[in-house]
Amino acid sequence: MAADRRLVADRRIVIENCSVATVDADDTEYSPGHLVLAGDRIESLGPGRAPEGLADVVRRIDATGHLVTPGLVNTHHHFYQWLTRGLATDHNLFDWLTALYPTWARIDERMTYAAAQGSLGVLARGGVTTAVDHHYVFPKGSGDLSGPIIRAARETGVRFTLARGSMDRGEKDGGLPPDFAVETLEDALAATGATVDEHHDASFGAMTQVAVAPCSPFSVSTELMKRAAELARHKGVRLHTHGSETVEEEQFCEELFGMGPTDYFASTGWLGEDVWMAHCVHMDDSDIAAFARTGTGVAHCPSSNARLAAGIARVPDLLAAGVPVGLGVDGAASNESGELHTELRNALLVNRLGAHREAALTARQALRLGTYGGARVLGRAAEIGSLEPGKLADLVLWKLDTLAHASIADPVAALVLGAAAPVTASFVNGVQIVEDGRLLHVDEDAVARSTRDEARRLARIAARA
Repeated sequence: MAADRRLVADRRIVIENCSVATVDADDTEYSPGHLVLAGDRIESLGPGRAPEGLADVVRRIDATGHLVTPGLVNTHHHFYQWLTRGLATDHNLFDWLTALYPTWARIDERMTYAAAQGSLGVLARGGVTTAVDHHYVFPKGSGDLSGPIIRAARETGVRFTLARGSMDRGEKDGGLPPDFAVETLEDALAATGATVDEHHDASFGAMTQVAVAPCSPFSVSTELMKRAAELARHKGVRLHTHGSETVEEEQFCEELFGMGPTDYFASTGWLGEDVWMAHCVHMDDSDIAAFARTGTGVAHCPSSNARLAAGIARVPDLLAAGVPVGLGVDGAASNESGELHTELRNALLVNRLGAHREAALTARQALRLGTYGGARVLGRAAEIGSLEPGKLADLVLWKLDTLAHASIADPVAALVLGAAAPVTASFVNGVQIVEDGRLLHVDEDAVARSTRDEARRLARIAARA
């Protein structure tokens, strides 16, 4: 089936009799509506049934009872953490990192590949068509850890950005990770540059891109932050890191650098339209203004922020200021579901606990965060994130006519506020990667066994260390 779908990807697919949420600039919706896919692009869409007489139609999908949306865009994740889910469940960020770094420092190629397969598989089954993995743990002697992650994304069929991370501030320098789990400054820069050269594709519709992504202010030296920014701009790629996640991080920056995280990022060249930060929970008005002024993006991770008691990000204020904001799962060790579609609901609910209360976010704003917002954060809004003619055919069919959703008249409200909706079909570049909630190109049962085995192997190795 998978091979057949690839063979016909250059012909027309018609999807009709569905509700369509385009997430375009006008939030256009059709109910009922249709879409026509031609090769890897959306050729047309609109109200009612598709036009008669279309040539080269190889497949018609009667999507009655479904909502079609752009594919979800996951802007922040740590795939390797799939192997350490369910640990340190009652910790804040710094304590959680201290508890888990000794285990993470034992990962190898086989573990990293299995963890990436598990993370990507669950993301894809839940409607994600574009994903980011911020991988920053490269223990000495662990081999090539970037290649297996990229291979797993290619096999799953998900559009992918590897945020090639790094750490050079180990325990001896006042950081949290063990010294043998960090790289030297020069090694980190050299390896990051080599990863960009080997894997980054800057073309329209690229399936694999690379970002330069030192881990965080408390695990990276100032010199690495500055030179990483220079490297990224020399190579023409984006920059990503963690920022303003916790009160403890803010205190760390004040004590070590004499300034808060946003001012520190500005001093190291880390604000700009080519930059996005994960979390951004503890930001005052001046921080938000700096992000808005420079076009710096935010990956909002509501479930992880709650899991680690980090706080509530000021998403309504960020959006009002014009800051690009997308959604992120974050590492599966701080968001055990590993799914992004649940973040639509959690983003809305968590933000309504903040100062703006019921006016914080609407269901449609939450959907925009998970689609167009994420595309904008990744610099790919011209390609993905909304359903418009000429854009890439990355889209999801959500089944909303079952017991869990059938009595909710508004399909977008059903998707965002209701139970997790089943994915009947998911397409990337017009190629179907999920059918009836199952992966088409990867044996997910085999992946489940592999992730279980590798998680147990990692636990055994860490216990002996």
